[in-house]
Amino acid sequence: MRIDDSVLVFATDRGRIKEEKPEQEIPQGDGIVRIRRETKGRKGKGVMTISGLLMNEKDLKALAKELKKLAGCGGAVKDGIIEIQGDKRDVIKAHLEKKGHTVKLAGG
Repeated sequence: MRIDDSVLVFATDRGRIKEEKPEQEIPQGDGIVRIRRETKGRKGKGVMTISGLLMNEKDLKALAKELKKLAGCGGAVKDGIIEIQGDKRDVIKAHLEKKGHTVKLAGG
């Protein structure tokens, strides 16, 4: 690490200084939410991927938490795509349609 690339992390008059992250842009798409079942690269374990949601990262994480609770299983948000473990596509589809999204089941 070079000394001339220093970053201010604490100031005695203000305390800890947090580095602000830039606000991520909302992705553009066709407005259709696609729920896909995938097993490739997951050692045979089935995962549902939910893509096409036009939301920022914070809202995606909140929705993922809601969907995981609804399905009673784990999951994550990766690169703007929600991954939910297991196969509860019908439950997830009904919930997203109730929230006003246009939903399609894609893949196996």
